[in-house]
Amino acid sequence: MERRRSVYMDHAATTPTRPEVVEAMLPCFTERFGNPSSLYTLAREAEEAVEEARGRVAAAIGASPEEVFFTSGGTEADNWAIKGVAAASRKRGDHIVTSSIEHHAVLHTCRALDKQGYRVTYLPVDEFGRVEPERVEEAITDKTVLVSVMAANNEIGTVQPVRAIAAVAHDHGVPFHTDAVQAIGAFPVDVNEIGADLLAISAHKFGGPKGVGALYVRRNTRIGTFMDGGAQEQGRRAGTENVPGIVGLGKAIDLAVAGMARNAFRNAAMRDRLIRGILETIPDTRLNGHPVERLPNNVNVAFRYVEGESILLMLDARGIAASTGSACTSALLEPSHVLTACGLPPEHAHGSLRLTLGHRNTEEDVDYVLSVLPGVIERLRGMSPLREGT
Repeated sequence: MERRRSVYMDHAATTPTRPEVVEAMLPCFTERFGNPSSLYTLAREAEEAVEEARGRVAAAIGASPEEVFFTSGGTEADNWAIKGVAAASRKRGDHIVTSSIEHHAVLHTCRALDKQGYRVTYLPVDEFGRVEPERVEEAITDKTVLVSVMAANNEIGTVQPVRAIAAVAHDHGVPFHTDAVQAIGAFPVDVNEIGADLLAISAHKFGGPKGVGALYVRRNTRIGTFMDGGAQEQGRRAGTENVPGIVGLGKAIDLAVAGMARNAFRNAAMRDRLIRGILETIPDTRLNGHPVERLPNNVNVAFRYVEGESILLMLDARGIAASTGSACTSALLEPSHVLTACGLPPEHAHGSLRLTLGHRNTEEDVDYVLSVLPGVIERLRGMSPLREGT
């Protein structure tokens, strides 16, 4: 079929790098290419660029610059936060509390610690994917060294009550970590208002380059060194700094925060149109995630009698890039751990579709998706052995 239009609606996976970010990065490849650890003028210019970006990240989240550490992305930041606190607190305890719907950067890290003798409690969620602070309270013991709950879920968009969860953790003297990868640029994130002791950031989720992120570590938080080999990042994360990436992160977070209110309002309007249009025109469909407390750009729906991979392929043939809750790269094609944790049967979770909006999307994109999607689902259901009466 002829491709009528190109529509990108997978911004939760990655975002296009903003032109202003690319422009800010370019001199770091050519004119300001020095190694920040050296002593001559060219190196000092690179160091100044890194520290300027550190200040921008700190200002965006209400932190001090010395509390911001640059990483290779959100996955490294989550790994460092969890493994670093666990290692530094081993004499105190060996118990970690997290949720069952965390990103794999958190879940797989916790499972790795499981194998090393740590104990991990994976909290259940309600039907909307929310963690109840009372469950956190019940899970904490005198051996708990960390509570880790994401700020907003990457699949279903549900925003967690992290402030209340952090308060529970602090009542027991336990530090609180949050994966804020999906939250930055979507809604205000202030580490002091949240009560976060550790917070993970990834640049490519809000218009920055891939391969760079940051970990916020509140002053006096006990955390081990992540990488040995040099004095970079206060001696806690060795390795020559990715100066272009760091500069790009700083510029991207400035732009994201400056345009946040406008983009959130605009995206939420398109999100609600998508949700309403899908639910009204396609029967046997349900919205996944919280109906109100959700990211302004996130739409996640489950269609009965079809599989997500087939939906994606047919949408792609029509120029629409989206995502699914199914692990389509897995040989087992396991359904989304997030959706099954919310109570969806595996056969329903397999039919999920995630559409996530960005600043380039338009009302015409929404119209196009709503014109294409019902026909795609109807065609797939017509071929499905799962559909009643076929």
